[in-house]
Amino acid sequence: MSASPAGSPDADRVHYPDYDQDLVGWALANAALLRAGQLSRIDARHLAEELEDLGKSERRSVLSHLRNLMMHLLKWQCQPGLRGPSWRLSILNARLAIQEILDDSPSLKTGLEDLIDKAYALALRNAIIETGLPEATFPSVCPFTPEQLLDDAFWPEA
Repeated sequence: MSASPAGSPDADRVHYPDYDQDLVGWALANAALLRAGQLSRIDARHLAEELEDLGKSERRSVLSHLRNLMMHLLKWQCQPGLRGPSWRLSILNARLAIQEILDDSPSLKTGLEDLIDKAYALALRNAIIETGLPEATFPSVCPFTPEQLLDDAFWPEA
């Protein structure tokens, strides 16, 4: 994509990176074009795709942090003798990361319960593998409410 912001004396000589060759350069160039009001020069098709993908990426990030959080909460609950600072830190870091994403993207809160259900299946599998405990040791559905998951004061007991 070749384009130049309005008012540039070198408008015809400025080359903006192609979407398929330099995503970051392409994104910066399109941001500059938007700021300059050069809407006819932006790569609208790819820009729309990237905006949609941004939402998917944020959702995947919350899902990953939820999975890690729930796995550690399950281990915390089922293996009280092994509780230590690293589990506590993993739980607190996951909660913080989830909250930061939800603060930046509040629309993800409406689908949080669905994300929890989806993440729990993987958290359960990982907890079984990491602990070596039988599957029957753990609840088959997530025992934690969304509020508990995000509450730094919540620590499940055995």
